[in-house]
Amino acid sequence: MRPAITRTVWVLSLVSLFTDMASEMLYPIMPIYLKSIGFSIVVIGILEGVAEATAGLSKGYFGKLSDSSGKRVPFVQMGYALSALSKPMMAMFVYPLWIFTARTIDRLGKGIRTGARDALLSDEATPATKGRVFGFHRSMDTLGAVLGPAAALLYLYFWPQDYSTLFYIAFIPGLLAVIASFILKEKKQPRQPSHQKVPFLSLFHYWKESPAAYKQLVAGLLLFTLFNSSDVFLLLKAKDAGLNDAQVIGVYIFYNLVYALLAYPIGILADKIGLKKIFIFGLVLFAIVYLGMSVSSNLYVFAGLFLLYGVYAAATEGIVKAWISNIVPQKETATAIGSFAGLQSIGSLLASTLTGWLWFQFGAGVAFTITAVVTLLVVVYLSTTPSPNK
Repeated sequence: MRPAITRTVWVLSLVSLFTDMASEMLYPIMPIYLKSIGFSIVVIGILEGVAEATAGLSKGYFGKLSDSSGKRVPFVQMGYALSALSKPMMAMFVYPLWIFTARTIDRLGKGIRTGARDALLSDEATPATKGRVFGFHRSMDTLGAVLGPAAALLYLYFWPQDYSTLFYIAFIPGLLAVIASFILKEKKQPRQPSHQKVPFLSLFHYWKESPAAYKQLVAGLLLFTLFNSSDVFLLLKAKDAGLNDAQVIGVYIFYNLVYALLAYPIGILADKIGLKKIFIFGLVLFAIVYLGMSVSSNLYVFAGLFLLYGVYAAATEGIVKAWISNIVPQKETATAIGSFAGLQSIGSLLASTLTGWLWFQFGAGVAFTITAVVTLLVVVYLSTTPSPNK
């Protein structure tokens, strides 16, 4: 009997682990670093939004290009290479345009690889094992998000506020990810390439021709995305509540540790009781976290909320990709996931910008409460959608 976690799944998971280690080494200190070089909360929101929108527009295009070309691996390799290259760029200069460019290159790399990588994962699974395959990948990916911030925390303990050096250090695991990606091989029976021209805005084209179940699901997910801003704002809320740099990084490590430990077992559970049930459960936890963040500034409460946030991530991030891959034809997997991820990233542009504005005008409490209320409305909507095959 073929194991659920194949060699390809292992390699992709290790590549993601190294890349996330590099990215997440920087993520919790990113808002602190940006503030230290003169970025305001509004500009940080715009930066994150523009970066995600870049990833979004490219995810649909490169997902479709992967399906049309019949290849996956070159997209994976190129995507991870660009993300690795962007890390030292962030520390070379502090000019806003340069920072925007470096961050955009990082997100472009994510856009190039996302659809092809997730299609590779889907091809390695059956409908009955999608939850555990995507859950295992997310678990390994997020383990990198534990190791990265832990390394950053250790470095800052000995060299406080020396943020720029971390960007150079982060290049090392990024390079390891690129090297590991060259172990991947295309399927022995490659997909038949299509000579059809791929439009740049493929994500909008796919929306018109996608299955009704896909449209219904993605509509609800996009409403949630419009109010689900960057995690940078959660870290800034923790910082404003009085946590020092080490504590901010500490709660972020804790969140990712919970996520890493639970993503695989929750994926197995989702295969047994249903992807939809687990996903909705995750959204309810998300609403609780944001409501809690809006009213509390206690360190212990924050720790509890970040624990719940880790469970939320484990119950949604991989599960939604498994859900989508089960409701679209196999030949459209990269396009479907890439298009959703693209639309999601565009929504993140609006969400991060909107949250930054709401925070600036009315305070974090109002911004987080609105997010929680909209999330509960999405829970009600998704409860009416048809369930996928498991």
